[in-house]
Amino acid sequence: MNKVKRAIIMAAGIGKRMEPVTLTTPKPLVMVNGVRMIDTVIRGLRKNGIFEIYVVVGFLKDQFCVLEKEYGVKILENPFYDSCNNISSLYVAREYIEDSIILDGDQIIYNDSILSPEFEKSGYNAVWIDGETDEWLMQVDEGRVVACSKAGGVGGWQLYSISRWSAEDGRKLKAHLEYEFDEKQNRQIYWDDVVMFCHFDEYDLGIRPMIKSDIIEVDSLRELAALDSNYKKYVEEK
Repeated sequence: MNKVKRAIIMAAGIGKRMEPVTLTTPKPLVMVNGVRMIDTVIRGLRKNGIFEIYVVVGFLKDQFCVLEKEYGVKILENPFYDSCNNISSLYVAREYIEDSIILDGDQIIYNDSILSPEFEKSGYNAVWIDGETDEWLMQVDEGRVVACSKAGGVGGWQLYSISRWSAEDGRKLKAHLEYEFDEKQNRQIYWDDVVMFCHFDEYDLGIRPMIKSDIIEVDSLRELAALDSNYKKYVEEK
C-alpha cells in the first residue's frame, strides 16, 4: 500500500471561461457561497493528514500569498503559465511528484474522504458514467485502466483532476515531463496527456471511485452562477 506524503495544487491558470469574475481574482480564489474554492481543497488535504502542500501559481500570483500565512503552504511560481498549457505547472513542481496527490485548485470538495492518502495503484479519482459524456473517459478492467478517450463516450469512468502517484511512478512521471517539455518542446498539452497518451504503456494505473456529489469542477460562469446566486448578474448581462 502506498501513502501520499505531499500535495501539488495546480492554480496558475487564467480562467478565461469565468471572466469577468476572474479578471481580478484567480479562479481558485473565487468565493462560492462565502468560501474560496481552493480552501475546500486545502482543508480536505489537511483533514487527511497531508500538510506538505505546494501551490503552483501564475496569473495574479501575488494574491495567493495569503495562503502561506493561513495554511503554511509553499508557493511555486510557473513563469510559463501564459504561454504554455498546464504541463508547465507540473513541470515546475516535478521535484515533488513522488508519493504525491495532484489536484486542481478550482474544484469544490464536498466529501473529504475522496482525498484519503492511502492507495494501491497510481491513478485518478473517477466517477462511473452510465450515459454519454464528452469528458475524459477511462475504461477499467479488473482494477486496471486499459484505455482512455479524450472525446468521452458512453459508459465508463470519468476522470477527475485528483490523482495519486507512488514514489516509483512519480520518478517516471518526472522523467517523462522533462522529456516532453524540454526535449520535445511539447508545451501545449495537458500534463495528464503525458501519462494517459504519450507514455500510457509505461504505467500500471488504477482508479479511486467516488460519486458525483463528492466534488464539483466549476468550468464556466454559468456553472458558477448555478452554485452561487451572487454571480447570476454576470450571466444575465451576457
